[in-house]
Amino acid sequence: MKKLLVVLLALAMVFAFAACGGSSEPAAEEPAAEALDLNSMTVDDLIAAAKEEGDVQSVGMPDEWADWGSLWQYMSDNYGITHADVDMSSAEELQMFVTEGENGTKDIGDVGYAFTSQVIDEDLTQGYKTSYWDSVPDWAKGEDGKWMVAYTGATTFLVNTDLIKEEAPTSWADIKNGSYKVAIGDINGGNAQGAIIASNFALGGDLTNLDPAIEFWTEMAKAGRINSLDIVQQNFETGEVPVGVVWSFTGIPYSKNITNYKMVANVPTDGAILNGYASVINKYAPHPAAAALTREVMFSDEGQTFLANAGAVPTRTDVQIEGFDPSAYANAIPNTDPVAYAAACEELVTRWSEEVLPLINE
Repeated sequence: MKKLLVVLLALAMVFAFAACGGSSEPAAEEPAAEALDLNSMTVDDLIAAAKEEGDVQSVGMPDEWADWGSLWQYMSDNYGITHADVDMSSAEELQMFVTEGENGTKDIGDVGYAFTSQVIDEDLTQGYKTSYWDSVPDWAKGEDGKWMVAYTGATTFLVNTDLIKEEAPTSWADIKNGSYKVAIGDINGGNAQGAIIASNFALGGDLTNLDPAIEFWTEMAKAGRINSLDIVQQNFETGEVPVGVVWSFTGIPYSKNITNYKMVANVPTDGAILNGYASVINKYAPHPAAAALTREVMFSDEGQTFLANAGAVPTRTDVQIEGFDPSAYANAIPNTDPVAYAAACEELVTRWSEEVLPLINE
């Protein structure tokens, strides 16, 4: 009788456990949230979704570069969207997208034109074409808006006239024939690569023949005329970089911001390129609507004006900006072939590392 009671009690406990949801069957998984199709959204829908997200995280878009600070302030003032940036090179930005993958922590970046082919080849971004798509030249936009160039910058000599003995250079010929010690920044960055390619055009080369530039910079290195410091504002401000080659969208703001020295910014007359930087929205952005809205503002009349006032050349063909004079960049050669440019930059980095860099470090 006792054994029977034990069995009945055990069965009762099993049934009671089952009734309370103690089944060994696995619980059904919640369906994954569908990714936003940014190109199917109206601007109003995008604004509403971006406000709900409430934040945008960027890489390589600090306040002082091309006056992104005005863009971020606009996003805050008009949509209540907070922002933070981690400054890094184009290569580092895309490597972060790759490394983080589906666990992405960044929404939007700004990469050199040469990197746009990598963006497509490695499927690193999601598309958003903006409402200004038709007024953006074909060379400045990728398939479905997977990258878009909002601005270009011209090769620019930023010169501290208080610290140099000669006249401020206005051409590569002036650099070659003078005694200026010149900074161009890290060879792995778009600024240094653009500076060298611009000098290559001035000396008779092209994207398939980099010999003139390598020979020129080799002689500069042998003469101790390459300044290895970075071309950030602080190094100009301290006087450690009297002459640097930068993009116009950094050179012009720097020349205005630095008040302890007299600075001038000159686009070289014999070799300047117009090179673009492309906004890229991370394929796994945690705030995709806010990232897309950032790009929408970037291409708006207000956004293009922010860029023009910072010394950049707006990409849109239908925008009129008071005080912006495109003739200042008339002699600059536009870069419209990202594949050829990327190949030239890759060769340039290799040859610089092998032929020029050892001479700088002697």
